[in-house]
Amino acid sequence: MTNALYEGQVGHVRLRPRLHRLRYRIFYLLLDIDAPPRLRWFSVARRNLVSWYPTDHGTGGTASLRAQIGALLAPLGLVADGRIDVLTMPRVFGFAFNPLNVFFCRNADGALVALVHEVNNTFGERHHYALPVSDTAATVIEQSCAKAFHVSPFMDMALTYRFRVQQPDARIGVAIAVDDDQGPLLNAHFNGKHKVLTDRVILGCVLRYPVLALKVIAGIHGEAFLLWIKGMKLRKHPLRQPVERGG
Repeated sequence: MTNALYEGQVGHVRLRPRLHRLRYRIFYLLLDIDAPPRLRWFSVARRNLVSWYPTDHGTGGTASLRAQIGALLAPLGLVADGRIDVLTMPRVFGFAFNPLNVFFCRNADGALVALVHEVNNTFGERHHYALPVSDTAATVIEQSCAKAFHVSPFMDMALTYRFRVQQPDARIGVAIAVDDDQGPLLNAHFNGKHKVLTDRVILGCVLRYPVLALKVIAGIHGEAFLLWIKGMKLRKHPLRQPVERGG
């Protein structure tokens, strides 16, 4: 599947020290970064009802997005010389905020060789977790890594991420489990249903989610306020931590 729309539900469950849940409906696009579609209500690097800007991703600079992703994979000894798709929330009326984007990186034979999990925080910072795919034939990809980037003021740095990603098909699923030294701490997921990316589908989603970015930002800050009300302790941003700053 490529150049598709996935509409579904985001959910978060904080398990400790206070149980806290949230869920809301949104939509993502799955786009071939080299050959995104051109539609009446969807544009690339140009304002429209819905738009996608390659400069909203990557490590910054003037290199192409493919070259930037390639540079992230090079230290792993991997080459993604096939199709690269990104699962992302687009700009709606020119605005977007993406806590997580996922790049599906394939070789020339079409095999999935790596996923790049691109994380943005509300401080305008960005970080990439480039992780190899051990079983290129697997329908569900499972990966893990140590947390290396400040996101939530209610989460410590000494944590482990466990990613579970269903390859795009009739449905898609992206789940992240966060563990500390005592076990599971938080679970987050997006489950979406495939729709063909057409002007009619885009217009319908804009009517249902006209302020997609504001919905995500409001959800993040609103839930942070509720956690603070519940007595959760705030963690300061580790200012000396090196971070990537995207373009």
